Amino acid sequence: MLESIDAYKPQQIAKLVEDVGIKKAELAFLPMLTLSILAGAFIAFGAMFYTLTITGSELGYGPTKLLGGITFSLGLVLVVVAGAELFTGNNLIVIAWADNKVSTVLLLRNWLVVYFGNFIGALMSAWLVYLSGILSVGDGSVFETLAKIVEGKLALDWLQAFTRGMLCNALVCLAVWLCFSARLVSGKILAIIFPISAFVALGFEHSVANMYFIPLAFMESAVDIDLYSFMYNLLWVTLGNIFGGSVFVAIVYWICYIRGAKQS
Repeated sequence: MLESIDAYKPQQIAKLVEDVGIKKAELAFLPMLTLSILAGAFIAFGAMFYTLTITGSELGYGPTKLLGGITFSLGLVLVVVAGAELFTGNNLIVIAWADNKVSTVLLLRNWLVVYFGNFIGALMSAWLVYLSGILSVGDGSVFETLAKIVEGKLALDWLQAFTRGMLCNALVCLAVWLCFSARLVSGKILAIIFPISAFVALGFEHSVANMYFIPLAFMESAVDIDLYSFMYNLLWVTLGNIFGGSVFVAIVYWICYIRGAKQS
């Protein structure tokens, strides 16, 4: 009984991540696109929940950000438990690529399709939120919160955006990695909460979340945004996400548990 609920060991996790990475890379186009649109919407739900949660909080800066991070975790919980294809989490496919189980073409195909699908899902969610008028609740305080969030994102220079993106996806991919250690849904949820709430509380940058936040602020005329500012932020955050997830997590664990196991 204990063996059936005990966490998988890191060596076992590496093999599970590799096997799942192969399946993700070989997924047919339509399911891949559909699941990636869902993931964009799921992350947007987390971003909506976060925006409301931190609005009007009198807990102080740190505790407020922590509480917001916990609620933002809803996005990855939905992705992992309900099932969806998230670009940042799919950076872990690099483990299978490094082990020559997935070709460069299949890796890039997955990333491009999933990134595009995430963008569609996040953008559609932003549009629905705009149509719903829910940002006017709390006498417009939620609207003001959104404006402050997006102003902070657009104020980042390229190095800050890249570094925050890198640190963000190191934590996101570690959250996904920890999910593979769990055998129960409750364990997967607990594995997600701390890494995700940490990246949010620390102010790191997630490309898919920004696909929701910045377009919504544009639709609401919350801040002065042009296409260049949006794409500039998204480019550097995305590159940082790729580096943080692919190198800091995927390549490191491939060296430790797959390449190392073959050489021992």
